[in-house]
Amino acid sequence: MGRLAICPGSFDPVTYGHLDIIQRGAKVFDHLVVAVFNNQSKSPLFTVEERMELLKKATADMPNVSVDSHSGLLVDYAREKKAEAIVRGLRAVSDFEYELQITSMNRKLNEDVETFFIMTNNQYSFLSSSMVKEVAKYQANVSDLVPKVVEEALQKKYR
Repeated sequence: MGRLAICPGSFDPVTYGHLDIIQRGAKVFDHLVVAVFNNQSKSPLFTVEERMELLKKATADMPNVSVDSHSGLLVDYAREKKAEAIVRGLRAVSDFEYELQITSMNRKLNEDVETFFIMTNNQYSFLSSSMVKEVAKYQANVSDLVPKVVEEALQKKYR
């Protein structure tokens, strides 16, 4: 199978920022599993199933990317999948502190899995799913922030 990495997130919904990280991670690893996790501290707009479906459509042109979900610990999922790495995106210094804590804990729980950080493309450095949802809620144009399939799903949710 080659080198396998996991790109975890809540992806509620997937944005062009996420897709940038996914595409770039997929260039480095033989196979990239985009894993939808439910963040307990957030109340999601889309169900896990809906998020997976949107991700599948948004990554359909990436042959070495698959979509999955998991409800437990990322390190357990990585062990189960025999993944070598975790791929995470960093937007700003504010992300770094949070990601450093997560990475340190993951390393303590499973030192066999490395975490790779990819700096977000500058054009997406401001972009977050929360921001997209906030803007979409007021029927503002989000076509340059998310794929068409996500834009349509957001319009349907906020109709």
